[in-house]
Formats: sequence, structure tokens, C-alpha cells
Amino acid sequence: MQFIDQVEIEVEGGKGGDGVVAFRREKYVPAGGPAGGNGGKGGSVILVAVEHLQTLLDFQYNHKFQAGHGTRGGPKNMTGANGEDRLIQVPLGTVVYDANTDEMLGDLVEKNQQLCVAAGGKGGLGNKYFLSNRNRAPEYALPGLEGENRRLRLELKLLAEVGIIGLPNAGKSTLISALSAARPKIADYPFTTLIPNLGVVRKPTGDGTVFADIPGLIEGAHLGAGLGYEFLRHIERTRVLLHLIDITDSNPIENYHTIQEELKAYGRGLGERPQIVAFNKVDAVDVDSEEIQALVSQLQQFHQSPIFMISAVAGMGLDTLLQEVWQQLDQLSAVEKNQLQVSQF
Repeated sequence: MQFIDQVEIEVEGGKGGDGVVAFRREKYVPAGGPAGGNGGKGGSVILVAVEHLQTLLDFQYNHKFQAGHGTRGGPKNMTGANGEDRLIQVPLGTVVYDANTDEMLGDLVEKNQQLCVAAGGKGGLGNKYFLSNRNRAPEYALPGLEGENRRLRLELKLLAEVGIIGLPNAGKSTLISALSAARPKIADYPFTTLIPNLGVVRKPTGDGTVFADIPGLIEGAHLGAGLGYEFLRHIERTRVLLHLIDITDSNPIENYHTIQEELKAYGRGLGERPQIVAFNKVDAVDVDSEEIQALVSQLQQFHQSPIFMISAVAGMGLDTLLQEVWQQLDQLSAVEKNQLQVSQF
């Protein structure tokens, strides 16, 4: 399946139905009077967040969506039927912008959450509405109004609590495949991963947490270099970052700083996001050697928390790593709960 995470579409609400001019002509109704009904309201275009979509691919070739028009009013004070709303399904995590003004219209993060993006036009008033003491037989009515027309930009930001980051070939795809049922493409060359991969990792309590394997960042990613810029938005929602470093690389410490600088340069709080740092591929080295221990000590000068030693391909150290992930997520949940309680007073 092709991964599409940004599209532009045009949406248009339905036109309201016209009001009509009509008069009562019944035999036993003396003086008659105006009886033209109002037009029906035009339908609206509404976005609906659903779980079964993971990409905006459906919008790649279908760019325009229009709601139904309201029908004109009728005689005997009959109001026209309202136009049918147009419901458009989008993936959870879709952010909606006005493409012309860049104003954010909504952020669809909850199942079945709805957002009206183009309201239908109001129905026109029939001549019965204009009856007055001065005008007992109005012979005019109003046309229905046009519906809203908008050009929208949809951006998909994946909903994952844990984002796995690192330079190309750090072992991110191997790790997510070892922890979950996700089966990303894995090979021994940079940029194997061309799209973000999601995997659900089971907690000891039985519920699942979504991990996202973000395609490899490189130096200058925030300026558009490599693949990182295209997918940095997908770690904006993550609560914890899991930073993998290839311990077999010629300069792991420099690699660590490269990723840190890219996160800070991109902004949006990524540089301050809680991070768990792990050396990967430790099955290929002697972890007790002076060289490796010196490497760990050097890295801890910049990252004060424990440095984890894992091998995604061999399954080494993964349980300990996950315990740290669950602990950090629980701590964040506790802080958020306390902040919510304080804000309610």
C-alpha cells in the first residue's frame, strides 16, 4: 500500500433550495394569503475520523467533494427537503488546514470525531415569510444561498506513543519487528524504510502501545535533506522517543549529536521530548571491553539517564528496555493526571 500523508482537496457545501411564491386557493379559505414555503438547507461536508484507514491514499485521485443541494419550497407552506450531508472518512491523526490561509481547522484524534469543513447554504425564504399588515400579498421570495467552498490541506500525523528514531541502518525496523507483529522491509543499506511503520507492543497488563519506526533522519533533515523532513511530523504526537544508535558505527557519539540537532532544529518541542537511548547491535561487539565502556561513559556526559545495551536481531536486552519505556509512559500519565486535576480547581 502506498503511504500518502499530505493531500489537498476541495470541498463544497450544497446550495440551499429556493423559496417559492404561492397563494392559498382553497374554496373555503376566504382571502387566501401567501403560502410559499422556504427552501431546504444545503448539505454540509463533514470529515469523520476512523480507525481502519492508515493513509490518505483515497484522496490521491479524488480531490473534490460536494454535499447535496436543498430542494425548493412548495405551495401550502411546505418547506423543501434538506440536502444530504457528505461524510468523508479520514484516518485518525488527520490535521485539517485551510489551504489558502494556512489556518488549522481541526485535529481529528478520536474515533468517530467529526469536523464540518464546508457548511451548506441556507434555504431561501418563501413569500409567506414576508406577510405583513402593509403587504398582505407579497409576490416575491428569496433564492437559496450557496454553500461554503474551501480548499483544504490534510496532513496525517501518526498516533503513536513511542517513536523510534536514529540514523539510517541503526536497526529501527528490526527492533519494531522484534517487539511487535509489524514486518517492515529490512536490508543492510541506508533508507530501507521509506514509510513510517507502526507496531502494537503488548504491555504486561495486556493492553497495547503503538510504536512508530520513523524513516532514517540524516544531517540537514529539517531543511529537507534525506527522508527525515517528510516524516518528522509523525513524531510530534509521540510521548517518548526511543533513540537507537549503531554501536558498530565508526563514530556513535557524533551520530547521537546529529539526531539531537535535527530534533532541536525542527522545533515543536521535539528537542525536549523524553528520550530513551540505546546502543543497538551489541551482539557484534564485546560489551565488557574498555573501548565500549569508554563509549558508554562518553555518551552519559550528554545523556544523564541510563544507556541501554540491546541487540534487536538477537533479542538481547529488549525486556529491560521495555520496562523503561513502560515506566516513563506511566510517569508521564501520572504527571498529566495531576495537571488535569489542578486545572479543574
